[in-house]
Amino acid sequence: MDPSPDVALRVSRVSKTFAGSRRALHGLSLSVRAGERVALLGASGSGKSTLLRTLCGLETIDHDEGEIVLFGRPLQAHGRVARDVRAQRRQVGIVFQQFNLVGRLPVLTNVLTGLAAELPLWRAVLGRFSAGEQARALDALDAMGLGEQAFQRASTLSGGQQQRAAIARTLVQGAKLLLADEPVASLDPESTRRVMELLMSLNQQQGMTLIISLHHVGLARRYCERVVALRDGALVFDGSTSALTPAFLRDLYGTSAEELLLDDLDEAPATDESGPRLVELVAAA
Repeated sequence: MDPSPDVALRVSRVSKTFAGSRRALHGLSLSVRAGERVALLGASGSGKSTLLRTLCGLETIDHDEGEIVLFGRPLQAHGRVARDVRAQRRQVGIVFQQFNLVGRLPVLTNVLTGLAAELPLWRAVLGRFSAGEQARALDALDAMGLGEQAFQRASTLSGGQQQRAAIARTLVQGAKLLLADEPVASLDPESTRRVMELLMSLNQQQGMTLIISLHHVGLARRYCERVVALRDGALVFDGSTSALTPAFLRDLYGTSAEELLLDDLDEAPATDESGPRLVELVAAA
């Protein structure tokens, strides 16, 4: 058990190696307090998506000393997920860039799939949802501004609406931790603003812990209080988003910093001697 009740997530010395390739994660350790808003930053291939998938048990970590603890209970350790991983996943909502909705099904049905982990398998497969469960899904859609679209096919929604439907699915699930993998990468600026503000409201009004993978540094600074930066699968910075000046990012990522959309980033003063420092890079395996 994790000794601190305020810790939502603890990652200890986690590595992940895919067959026939170099390590995607290399000895990564961090902890996230309940109710935090954390931006996960890194250029392509830095390991962001792999990390998010390990945090919910969709990827198993390497057979070494690594461990992931979720709300005080081990989720996986030494290359094996916990026996109660299905129950643990109920606490974790996942939002992907591609929305992962079934286009031919009504929006309401897509949102109701968030209940799958708590239902008997036959009910989940057959889509047998009670009136109370449907009311929960409708409430979640109303909260996302999608009540009027509940009975439309998901494929008729705009990209921003589909992403809000995906977030509604996590509300129905009752998730305490939301992992969002580039949730606004394919959205227009107005949809991006609305989705990010909805995520903020989940954090501020419901206390949901957020870990959001982003390419846009301006969004990280605007909506998150902390940034965890990855490079080549290793953690290279963990601190305040106020440190993300263009000069600091160029120091951190070199030419790859251009991927991180610095166009509207405010030029903040460089940190002084007491400011953040790069975490020493772990040598590649």
